[in-house]
Amino acid sequence: MHLSRHADLEAYTTADGSTIREWAGPGYSPARNQSLAEATLAVGASTAAHHHRRSEELYLFTAGRGRLRVGDDERDVEAGDCAVIPPGEVHQLHNTGDTDLVVVCACSPAYSHDDTFLDGDV
Repeated sequence: MHLSRHADLEAYTTADGSTIREWAGPGYSPARNQSLAEATLAVGASTAAHHHRRSEELYLFTAGRGRLRVGDDERDVEAGDCAVIPPGEVHQLHNTGDTDLVVVCACSPAYSHDDTFLDGDV
């Protein structure tokens, strides 16, 4: 069994500008077909609009409030909400609250930097 502890996870910044801690995925756990990470977006911050050609993403919001755009659809989000982001859909997240916006992100196939394209690279 592989076990990851949040307190042991090193944070890094992804191409979209969010701070990520990865629990599971290729290269740092036995998981090969999917990945699980926590993204944090500071008050007033936004991710860069981007898409993934291969990965479907699930965003489970666990803290804070924000606004999520997926394709032409834009909605307010908050802790307890879950959004499905299909492969190829340009998406962007804005923290509109007064605390960090925290999202658990599941990707299948697993997240990879080479599958992240900034808006305009469609």
